[in-house]
Amino acid sequence: MRARSLMIQGTASSVGKSLVTAALCRIFRRQGFSVAPFKAQNMSLNSFITPEGHEIGRAQAVQAEAAGIEPSSLMNPVLLKPCAEHVSQVIVRGLVRCTLSAREYHGFRAGLREEVRAAYEELARAHDLILIEGAGSPAEINLRENDLANMGMAAMADAPVLLLGDIERGGVFAALYGTVRLLEQEERRRIRLLAINKFRGDPGILEPGLRQLEGLLGIPFAGVLPYADIRIDEEDSLSERLGAARGAFCEAGELDIAVIRLPRMSNYTDFTVFELFPDVRLRYVQRACELGRPDLLVLPGSKSTLADLAWLRRGGLAAAILGLAAEGVALIGICGGFQMLGKGIRDPHGVEDGGEARGLGLLDLETVFEAEKRTRRVCLRLGKHGGLLAGSEGMELCGYEIHMGRSEDGLRREGGEGNACAPLGRTGQNGAGRDGLVHPSGRILGSYVHGFFDHVPFTRLLLNNLRREKGLAPLAPPPMSHRDFRLNELDRLADLVEGHMDLDALKSCIEQWPGNG
Repeated sequence: MRARSLMIQGTASSVGKSLVTAALCRIFRRQGFSVAPFKAQNMSLNSFITPEGHEIGRAQAVQAEAAGIEPSSLMNPVLLKPCAEHVSQVIVRGLVRCTLSAREYHGFRAGLREEVRAAYEELARAHDLILIEGAGSPAEINLRENDLANMGMAAMADAPVLLLGDIERGGVFAALYGTVRLLEQEERRRIRLLAINKFRGDPGILEPGLRQLEGLLGIPFAGVLPYADIRIDEEDSLSERLGAARGAFCEAGELDIAVIRLPRMSNYTDFTVFELFPDVRLRYVQRACELGRPDLLVLPGSKSTLADLAWLRRGGLAAAILGLAAEGVALIGICGGFQMLGKGIRDPHGVEDGGEARGLGLLDLETVFEAEKRTRRVCLRLGKHGGLLAGSEGMELCGYEIHMGRSEDGLRREGGEGNACAPLGRTGQNGAGRDGLVHPSGRILGSYVHGFFDHVPFTRLLLNNLRREKGLAPLAPPPMSHRDFRLNELDRLADLVEGHMDLDALKSCIEQWPGNG
C-alpha cells in the first residue's frame, strides 16, 4: 500500500521547515505510525553518510533519527553541494553525478524527475506516512519550470501542503499572503494549512491578523509555534550557531574553542557536541583579529579546500594560525582542514580549480585530489599519544568520511620508519588502514573522520587534558551520551510542536486529501 503524505513548505529559506518536519516525524512515530522524511532536492554543505556509504543532507539524517529509522538516499535523492560561486556538485541517490553551474543545472534537473519519482515511490511503499520537506520558497516563480523542490514535488506525490512562515524576519503576513497569491490556481489548492514559527510574546496579539489572513486566503491556521532554543543539527548556513559564541550559551566558558569559519565550511555539525559541556565556549572566527589565544583551534571541513586555504592567507588567518601553533596552542584539522595542515595540495584533475598550493606545513602530509569521492562510515582505534590525546589509547571513534583527496604522510612516501608524525589510529577490521596524523608534540593532529567528537568519553578526556594545562580540575562526563542528548532534544521539539500545533487539523488534512485515499 502506498503511504499517505504531507508536504511542509516555507515562505523562505531558514523559516524552520527542517525542524518542523523533524518534529512531525517524531510525533507521528510516537503515535505508532511508520513515518519517513523526504526532500527531493537539497542544497547544503552539511551532509551525512548512510550505512551504504551514500551522501545525503544532514537534515534528512536528523529527521530519520526522529522517525526511528536508518537514513537512506531515498530520503534525499538530489543533493547540491556548492563548491564555488554559482557552481555546485550534483549528488544523485547518494553518489556524485557531475558538477554544474546554476544555469547548467536549471536545464539538467528535468532529467532527474523520474529518479526523484522512483525514490519517492520506493519510500512510500515501505511506510504509512511520508513527510516531504520543501526547499526555499514555492513562490520562486522564476524557477517554476521543472521544479523538483516545492510544488513540482507536491504534484508528483499528490500531497497537501502546510505553509510555514517565520515571524522573526518580519512581514510574516505579507510573506504568507504573497506566497499563496503568486502560485498558480492548481498549486494554491494544495495549501490546506498555514502556520507561523519563531513567535516571541503573547500569541493572542496575533489573533486579529490570523483571522484576517484566513478570510483573505480561505486557508486556516494550524498553529503559532513559539521561539525555542532546540539544539538539533542543522543544514543551513544561516544557522544561529555560526553567530554568537556557544557552549554554556554565555561568555563564561572556562575553555575557549575557536573554529575557523571558512567561506565554504562543511559539516560544522562536527562541533555541536561541545554544547553538552558547560565549561566550553565555542565560537566561529572569520578574522585574524578575532582569534585571540584559544585553548583549542579547529580547522573544519571545506567543500573547496584550495580556495579556502587561499582565503586564509589573504586575510592573515594562516599567519595567525602558524603563530599560535608555534606558541603551543592545540590545533585540530578535520577533512579539508586536515589537508590544509599538510605540506602541499595538488589538483591535477581539476576537481576544484586545478593547480596546487603550499599547505600550512604543520603535518608531514601531501594531498592529491582525485576524481572519485570517498564516502564511507569508519571506526578509528586510537594509538598511544601524549599531549592533547594523553590517555586515549585504544579508544574507538566512529564517524564518516566525505572527501575527494588522497593523502600520504612521509612514512608512506618514503617507505620507511622514522616519520616524525605518528598515525592517529588504525581503521578496518585488521587495523591495516590509517586515518589521521599526530604531530610529535601531541598538540597538532588531523583526520578525515567527521563526527569523532560525538564520542563523549573521548571529547571529555581531550577537554580535561586542556583543563589540566590551565590548572583547572577535571570535570565529570555529561549525564548522557551525545545520541541520548539528540533524542532528548528531538522529544523536546516534538513536545513543543504538539503543544502549539492543531494535530487534529493536520491529521484531517492528511486523511481527507484525495491523493491520500
